[in-house]
Amino acid sequence: MTEPGMDLLMWARGTGFQIAIGVFLFGVALRLVEIFALGRKADVAPAKGDAVSGGFRTIFSRFVPAPGFAALLPVQVIGGTLFHFGLLFIVFFFIPHIAVIKDTFGLSWPGISSAVINALTVVTFAILVVLLVVRLRHPVRRYLSDFQDYLIWVLTVLPLVTGYMAFNAVGPYIPMLATHVLSAELLIALIPFTRLTHAFTWVSSRYYNGAFAGRKGTSS
Repeated sequence: MTEPGMDLLMWARGTGFQIAIGVFLFGVALRLVEIFALGRKADVAPAKGDAVSGGFRTIFSRFVPAPGFAALLPVQVIGGTLFHFGLLFIVFFFIPHIAVIKDTFGLSWPGISSAVINALTVVTFAILVVLLVVRLRHPVRRYLSDFQDYLIWVLTVLPLVTGYMAFNAVGPYIPMLATHVLSAELLIALIPFTRLTHAFTWVSSRYYNGAFAGRKGTSS
């Protein structure tokens, strides 16, 4: 007799994963077509600086908050930075995740201990909760937030929570692992169709803004 949830897990690891990657790649291609279709008007004004150096400089300078910004929004800046690094380590340095990447793309690298990943998951989830509370308690941020902001929060939290529960055997293991895999695949599939697009456009957008400002002799 098949263990409960096993069929769903096998589907998620096979067909479900293929669908998620296919939708993701289609979405990325669609986004790129939209970006290049927009084009840009030729700048006929004399250049006052170097666009290329301005573009590359901005790619790296944006890692540091603008002067005074961290003091103005400390929770968002510090929490946002820690969240991104936490998610980066969880996704790319958890050994089972590396195994999936190796099976899919043939690439692998050393991982970090499961205990560290477990702790990072708790910290990252806690940061996401704090950021949500700050958003809800701030009248302006709450007013400016729309359905997609909360959808992105849920899409990001689900793989963290279900992954933590599966790893720590909270609830039936196989169904929980299947839920984790499916929630991660849903996140992957929807990245190109939400503001999570910045996951693969942040380099090009930073370069574009920096190059535009650099040519005008200003900083971005």
